[in-house]
Amino acid sequence: GGDHTITYPILQAVAEKHGPVGLVHVDAHTDTGDRALGEKIYHGTPFRRCVDEGLLDCSRVVQIGIRGSSYAPDPYRYCREQGFRVVLAEDCWFKSLVPLMAEVRQQLGAKPVYISFDIDGLDPAYAPGTGTPEIAGLTPSQALEIIRGCKGLNIVGCDLVEVAPMYDVSGNTALLGANLLFEMLCVLPRVKTM
Repeated sequence: GGDHTITYPILQAVAEKHGPVGLVHVDAHTDTGDRALGEKIYHGTPFRRCVDEGLLDCSRVVQIGIRGSSYAPDPYRYCREQGFRVVLAEDCWFKSLVPLMAEVRQQLGAKPVYISFDIDGLDPAYAPGTGTPEIAGLTPSQALEIIRGCKGLNIVGCDLVEVAPMYDVSGNTALLGANLLFEMLCVLPRVKTM
């Protein structure tokens, strides 16, 4: 629910209980800007604020599907300097993400992990109902591979953000979002699936 700003206070609460957590972040954007429109808290800045406060175990942060417009010649520099693994959308085109998720599970290990999924990580052909669509994104089947690939991780929370139904007269974005949330519930620890 809501825009990506909501992840910041959620991770404050999660870190209060679990300490710094790993993160599987699916998005078109890194959301690590320092300021936007003069504000430090904005839907493009939550993960910068989380780093500032030590809420993330930065060596266990993976961002998948990143692409689109930027304001700097090296838009992913900050993330890489923090130790994040940045997986660009173009590195996901035309392939299964099952092998990537095997690597991600190895990287994240047994410590607590949070999943944050921005619907704009998907191509707007599938999910047009979002405020900052970017072309050439992930497919729904890749989204399922990412989420299902999190099974076995010590997931302590998750969110799905940036669904804006008024931008999608078909209702497909909301349907996709609801199904992805269901999939996230299915990969939570101790959930039995068939």
